[in-house]
Amino acid sequence: MSTVPRTSPPALTAGRRHAVLAVVLSSLAVVVSAVPSLNVALPGLARDTGADQTQLQWIVDAYALAFAGLLLPAGAVGDRFGRKPLLVAGLALFAAGAFAAAAVDEPAAVIALRGISGIGAALVMPTTLSIITSSFPAAERTKAVGAWIGVAGAGAVFGLLTSGLLLEWFSWPSIFVFGGVLAVLTLVAAVAVIPDTRESGAPRVDAVSGLLSSLALAGIVYGTIEGPHRGWTDTVTLSAFAAGVLCGALWLAWSLRTTDPMLDPRLFRLRGFATGVLSITVQFFVFFGMVFIVLQYLQLILGYTALQAGLAMTPMGLVLGGISRRAPHLVETIGARRAAGIGLGLLTAGVLVLSRLDAGASYWLVLAGLLPIGAGMALATTPATTSIVSSLPAHKQGVASAVNDAAREVGGTLGIAVLGSVLNDGYRQGIGDNAPAGLPPGAVQAAQESLAASQAVAERLGAGGERLGRVAVEAFVDGYAVAYLVSASLLAVTAAAILALGPRRAAARPAIAAVDSGMPDQAKGSDRRPGVPRP
Repeated sequence: MSTVPRTSPPALTAGRRHAVLAVVLSSLAVVVSAVPSLNVALPGLARDTGADQTQLQWIVDAYALAFAGLLLPAGAVGDRFGRKPLLVAGLALFAAGAFAAAAVDEPAAVIALRGISGIGAALVMPTTLSIITSSFPAAERTKAVGAWIGVAGAGAVFGLLTSGLLLEWFSWPSIFVFGGVLAVLTLVAAVAVIPDTRESGAPRVDAVSGLLSSLALAGIVYGTIEGPHRGWTDTVTLSAFAAGVLCGALWLAWSLRTTDPMLDPRLFRLRGFATGVLSITVQFFVFFGMVFIVLQYLQLILGYTALQAGLAMTPMGLVLGGISRRAPHLVETIGARRAAGIGLGLLTAGVLVLSRLDAGASYWLVLAGLLPIGAGMALATTPATTSIVSSLPAHKQGVASAVNDAAREVGGTLGIAVLGSVLNDGYRQGIGDNAPAGLPPGAVQAAQESLAASQAVAERLGAGGERLGRVAVEAFVDGYAVAYLVSASLLAVTAAAILALGPRRAAARPAIAAVDSGMPDQAKGSDRRPGVPRP
């Protein structure tokens, strides 16, 4: 298999590589931490802006949706036109959206500006991993990728902690200002340190595929988030799902027929690639959904401050970051399938523990769920990421990185949407079925908007409000438990699938050769000119 030539700088010195890694990891931390960083501010944001539960989901998911939907096109653009310019442009756009969001106080405006920052994040994230794979020699690449995985996971906790600290003295706009300042500082360092690499033989950017995949994801996420609020049979909800499915089908048909697909669907015939994507998607489906829900539980039910909630999540991040650094060695020792199975098993156990939380639970029970989740993420993510990246040739490393990132962000976006909707559905139904009689008109409807809203209503109503407040807490806990039981079931099924279908070490390379026979040459590392059909 010949390799497409790349235009890259001369071999970097060890000191320069360390500087590159530091800037790359800082860039990654900026965009990753922005997903959960606002979660600790949701109760205050709901009170200050009047956002209901659906709008709160959109404030989180607008960023994640734009982030996830544009990752694949961004990876392809970076391969063809240069990774450094894309990284710098992404950081600049992220900062612009963050600074603007700090200056508004309407939920719709916050949602729109979070989407702009999400577009910037999509330009940043795939370039970080592809810069590592194109700048580091093979002997150092595994450790560098392990550090990337650690930051990708622990960055979420960094976001929670910094947000909690900021909210001790400032209100929620300070979170946007802090993120914007970090992005600007990282941008300056990136201009000075990052080498510009691109693949001279990279195929053209498949704009049609990128548009169709983004629209497919947008339709499915929109329908999932709006379903509990509008109704699952509402015309808008059903139309969103139909549009998502139709665009997904069109993407598949287009990608199978075009000469240079952005992501060839036939890659999913590779066991390592397919199981890696499945594992990453499910892991972050559960992880992002868990963070979205458990932070509201800690603040609204256990009464934690934003800082206390962030500190409560820190042990999980420490375990995740610590084990991620050693995970490549563990995977080599016990094998990828076994490591993935153990990791997903630990995740399942942790989620089941969290599903037992009630209104009177102690932090020790929370901790008992968070620690195995952190360990499980570290063990399961490393073999999955390695499988995805190693499945594609050098000139597709930007796309490989983007596939890994897209699986992560699509999973996270859907996790927030689906698990948030399960919680929202259960919460609304629980209040509707059990609200005490004799409440003023509109009180029940107001309480159904969010748990924060129900607490505000309860404070105004006196004795009747106390009963409504208890019903709201019980409804939230019941919805929370259902969401986590759904998560645990999904994790268990995924673990069984990967243990049964994951590739053995000896079978991985022949599998690539077998799929090569049915793939376009550009997806196989051919050095033929892009766009020239095979004879």
